[in-house]
Amino acid sequence: MRDVTNDVPALHRRSFLKHTGALGAAAAVSTSLSACSAGPESTNDTGDGGTGPNRTLTAVIGYGNDGTWDPTQTASAFCMAANNHIYEGLLDTDPISREPYPALATAVPADLTATSWTFTLRAGATFHDGRPVTADDVVFVFDRILDPGTQTLAKGFFEPWLKDVRKVDERNVELVLKFPFPEGVSRLTLAKIMPKHVFSRPGAWNDAIRGLAVGSGPYRQTAHHPKSNTTFEAFAAYNGPRPPAFRKMNWLTIVDAAPRVAKISGGSAGAQIADNIPYANIGRLESSGLTVAGGAGMNNLFLMFNTRHKPFDDVRVRQALHYAIDSEKIVEVALKGHGKPSSSFLNEANPTYRRAKTVYDHDPDRAKALLKEAGVSGLRIDILAVNVSWIVDCLPTIKSSWDAIGVRTTLSPQETTAVFTKMDQKQDYQVVAAASNPNQFGLDADLIMRYNYGPENLWMQYARWAGDPVARRLFTDMDRATREPDPDRKKTMIQDYIDVVAEQAVLYPVVHNELMTAWDPRDLAGIRAQPYPGINVLQAKWA
Repeated sequence: MRDVTNDVPALHRRSFLKHTGALGAAAAVSTSLSACSAGPESTNDTGDGGTGPNRTLTAVIGYGNDGTWDPTQTASAFCMAANNHIYEGLLDTDPISREPYPALATAVPADLTATSWTFTLRAGATFHDGRPVTADDVVFVFDRILDPGTQTLAKGFFEPWLKDVRKVDERNVELVLKFPFPEGVSRLTLAKIMPKHVFSRPGAWNDAIRGLAVGSGPYRQTAHHPKSNTTFEAFAAYNGPRPPAFRKMNWLTIVDAAPRVAKISGGSAGAQIADNIPYANIGRLESSGLTVAGGAGMNNLFLMFNTRHKPFDDVRVRQALHYAIDSEKIVEVALKGHGKPSSSFLNEANPTYRRAKTVYDHDPDRAKALLKEAGVSGLRIDILAVNVSWIVDCLPTIKSSWDAIGVRTTLSPQETTAVFTKMDQKQDYQVVAAASNPNQFGLDADLIMRYNYGPENLWMQYARWAGDPVARRLFTDMDRATREPDPDRKKTMIQDYIDVVAEQAVLYPVVHNELMTAWDPRDLAGIRAQPYPGINVLQAKWA
């Protein structure tokens, strides 16, 4: 089974890991591309400026909008969140529970254990350029995803269990599975249905990467300005289950924490909602009347070791460095209590969670003993880290913890793109500290683990571990768990191989933390803070 990160084209890997509307087809292309090439535009409210129902919802997203917008290969937080409002899958999922519901299709399959699912498309469903959604569009998207010659991120979500997608007639399609895979229904939201007449033309996939978005969802994209903002408008012809509540939306990309918080606070606040709120600002925002809520999930600080750089090929050294870290202090000082030390690769709220057999509670004496057993002394480590603000806040505790066991440690936080450029170029490194959150794809433990581990996985290429005998046994165990039909047995098999992942500590979380969202309850109702980056306002409305 292929792993999701393996299917990201090399050209777009840094974009993947970094963030990690139209009147007619021709107009859609020209309008969006001209917007993509323009410089930053005004990020002010573009609605009526008052308090009426036609005012613009202004949101602040703490991630870049300049990643790939192609739904078949994006992992950009901003772009994935926006695409959830622009596009539809056959089924989509609730942003919190991740339960599937009919989107373009009229029903969820009655028998999830079947090896064939037939879907009927919603009558009257149209794309933003007015053309009807047909079975040809569904087959077009899945053919791209399953095409062995086309490397996309989505391939790893579907190719292992989905054999073929066939047109029955204009409004009906059949999905043929390789084996029963009930988890597949929740993954269908990751296959956004795109118009064949737009994206089959030469060069259109590159246009999608740069920001062209034409879907059938409740909002259509009206302008896209990389590194500035993206605007949306309610799609009047939408007849699906999540009708638009806002006539216009303006999503600002503000990566730096201070200006992001300023945009939603104070008497001159220009936005009604913002994600990625720093913990230090929670009290001040709440005292000003805003609601600040967190979502606890898979968001984590992880360490990844270069297993071809001695002594990190020795599992005892990797374990020692994890045991040395005072993760409780990280939670207290850096996360202000909004997190937990990792007790498994999965966070505790995940349905498949089980406390791992190896848990790295703070134990400096054990760390020293493991280093001595491995014959390692005088170790010096340079931590190559992404400069995400909350990660940077955690780094001093890691340094002091390693210094305390005699490991001389220096910190090298850099732009995320710089970190992954070095690894793409196969440059040498010792340890990488970065953030990850596969919950944006779902809660499926099989998906989450394969996002990080697999024989052709990009992360395993970075860690140089896939050829290790333990890794090869792990990948075999993962394949067996994927195909296991009994859900309880599958859950146990996943938990068992997660114990191996914990013991090996090649790429492993140190802490799981909450992501905080702030909004003005005097303006907005129906907001739910989600445990992964971005926002979802498909069930929100003006207060």
